[in-house]
Amino acid sequence: CGNQIGAAFWQQISSEHGLDANGVYNGTSDFQLERMSVYFNEASGNKYVPRAVLVDLEPGTMDAVRAGPFGQLFRPDNFVFGQSGAGNNWAKGHYTEGAELVDQVLDVVRREAEGCDCLQGFQITHSLGGGTGAGMGTLLISKIREEFPDRMMATFSVVPSPKVSDTVVEPYNARLSVHQLVEN
Repeated sequence: CGNQIGAAFWQQISSEHGLDANGVYNGTSDFQLERMSVYFNEASGNKYVPRAVLVDLEPGTMDAVRAGPFGQLFRPDNFVFGQSGAGNNWAKGHYTEGAELVDQVLDVVRREAEGCDCLQGFQITHSLGGGTGAGMGTLLISKIREEFPDRMMATFSVVPSPKVSDTVVEPYNARLSVHQLVEN
């Protein structure tokens, strides 16, 4: 859920900045170019790439984002994913499967942060219902907070609802996550 929302976010931000699906500027306003560096790095050939790290514990969502309309916009090495998934289990995302992948994710986050002239903070989109977004998401947030204690952290967290819930453990995953979000 978080990666799908993130992909929609990048599609909208790209459009607002005058970028096509390949990251090429086709805009009409100097203001678009002035603010391009807030969310994008300039690559070769007047192409812009998002400062984004996409994370999941299974490759399926990453494949869907890559196959989407703006899938070619992202740096291929900023997709970090595992092979096993968390099985809607917060503990697997936070303590086992996610813990095995989090250092690799942090390496990519560090690389992106080092490329910024003036890093202000982080935006994170994730779901609180599943094992990856809830468990690994909160683990990653706490690790980023440790490494960047003076930077802003904004989370866009999708909270499960009994009206659209597809898994019985979603409320438990959300409950385990909220404390972590408040702390960090």
